[in-house]
Amino acid sequence: MGFSVIRAGDRSLTQTDWLSSRHSFSFGDHYDPDNTHHGALIASNEENLPPGCGFDAHHHQESEIVTWVTSGSLVHRDSAGNAGVVYPGLAQRMSAGHGVDHSERNDPWPDLPGSGTETARYVQMWILPDEHGTDPSYAQQDISADLATGGLVAVASGDPAHGAAIPIANRGATLYAARPPAGRHLTLPAARFTHVFVVRGELTVADATGGRFTLGPGDAARGRDTGGEDMTAETDAEVLIWAMDRALGEF
Repeated sequence: MGFSVIRAGDRSLTQTDWLSSRHSFSFGDHYDPDNTHHGALIASNEENLPPGCGFDAHHHQESEIVTWVTSGSLVHRDSAGNAGVVYPGLAQRMSAGHGVDHSERNDPWPDLPGSGTETARYVQMWILPDEHGTDPSYAQQDISADLATGGLVAVASGDPAHGAAIPIANRGATLYAARPPAGRHLTLPAARFTHVFVVRGELTVADATGGRFTLGPGDAARGRDTGGEDMTAETDAEVLIWAMDRALGEF
């Protein structure tokens, strides 16, 4: 039981003339056989995308892709006919199923003033589904009002009991988000595998020994058989937490 901490600067970096992407796990050209996943989470990329730039249509299959925008906005379009703009406070998921092409660009969106004018900063997370060969699907929902409470909000889950904003096709995984003000306490949900990622601010987490450690922007903590630990916001903060009951290959 307990946590291992991965500092922001220890992540691998993909840098091009139009993209900066930090990878919490092996991704693209960056491969580490000892860092391929945690639980069922296989990717957690923190990305910066300037206005007018982005990923043109490309293919995905057999993955649940959850995108969490922290500033700016991101336009999604896919070959299944789905289109939408993702902005801070909006939960969004694309299930690739047996295969889908999609694009993600920092472009203007007609109904969102100011969209496409500032750098889009977002975290994109990939988790494997329980079943393969399903049809692609898409979902998004604004949860800004829930986040304003400062507590944990179930963003995406494969377990209907969690009442998440959007469903994913993995029954053992739930993504929570929170924007706690300074001094707010949160309680980590119980899970076999926990992945805590700090988007902004600083949080202090209690560990199994009775000690505490602090996470800053871009830092992550990976937990095994944890739950009930206190997490305190040292400053106004934003945090993403995956709670997973199964590892890859378990059903």
